[in-house]
Amino acid sequence: QNPQDSRKKMDIAVKQLSRRGLQGHKEWVTEVNVLGVVEHPNLVKLIGYCAEDDERGIQRLLVYEYVPNRSVQDHLSNRFIVTPLPWSTRMKIAQDTARGLAYLHQGMEFQIIFRDFKSSNILLDENWNAKLSDFGLARMGPSDGITHVSTAVVGTIGYAAPEYIQTGHLTAKSDVWSYGIFLYELITGRRPFDRNRPRNEQNILEWIRPHLSDINKFKMIIDPRLEGNYYLKSALKLAAVANRCLMVKAKSRPTMSQVSEMLERIVETSDNAAPSSGLPLMKSLTPKDAFEASRRERVKRRFVELLIGVNGCPNLPSCSWSPKLVASI
Repeated sequence: QNPQDSRKKMDIAVKQLSRRGLQGHKEWVTEVNVLGVVEHPNLVKLIGYCAEDDERGIQRLLVYEYVPNRSVQDHLSNRFIVTPLPWSTRMKIAQDTARGLAYLHQGMEFQIIFRDFKSSNILLDENWNAKLSDFGLARMGPSDGITHVSTAVVGTIGYAAPEYIQTGHLTAKSDVWSYGIFLYELITGRRPFDRNRPRNEQNILEWIRPHLSDINKFKMIIDPRLEGNYYLKSALKLAAVANRCLMVKAKSRPTMSQVSEMLERIVETSDNAAPSSGLPLMKSLTPKDAFEASRRERVKRRFVELLIGVNGCPNLPSCSWSPKLVASI
């Protein structure tokens, strides 16, 4: 609450962790430490926190700014949202998340590795700005002269970089791999690993690989819920960026700052920039109403060559937690 105006109210989101369990407490401490020192428009803001002991255990709360338009995963999975994210909104989300990761990796005197970058940890505010959230698994990057951080392998199935799974060696390039997976989520509308699909389609990278050799085949993997309302040229370029992020050798992957620059160029040279009127790309969600999609333009489709070559990723056990309460003060 603003001390200058006692009548002013703000919406908040409260995350309540399990009362028991050392791992949950470690994640709570990590999130407080990370969000207490970072500040960026594409990172969720931590407003406050609370830890209290009683006979039932430790009560641990995190209080965030309320981000009303749910997570990117909610929109792509069609669990709560009927109207699909327009292509222009997906491009904006790709830009915003790249900026957020670039800030964590290179925007401060020290480096933070997200370690659990995924669509459910990307929240959308009332203006459809994407904000990274859930920093419980984040780690400080390696010190000068050290190439990596050695740590237990944790994260979410389908997102973890192969070298991290195999060796436990964590670097910023591990986040870059996860970001590449996320770009294909935006393109296809599919989850990185989905056991409900046919066996040969469960792993998103194994499924898309045969479709990258031909433009007509590539069109077949683009989210069908878009109903053709996308820009093929920018989709191809976005896939090319994803493929660079998914290079098997971590050193061959670009930095997130370089990725952010690539995306800026894609948007600048495409017709999918935000509307010049300044209106939001989509109507904001409210607690009672679902949003309506903004008007989607149809434009001429242009073709460019697609950079080919991605590799599959082994499975990784899931590890995540999410908000328990939304309130207003």
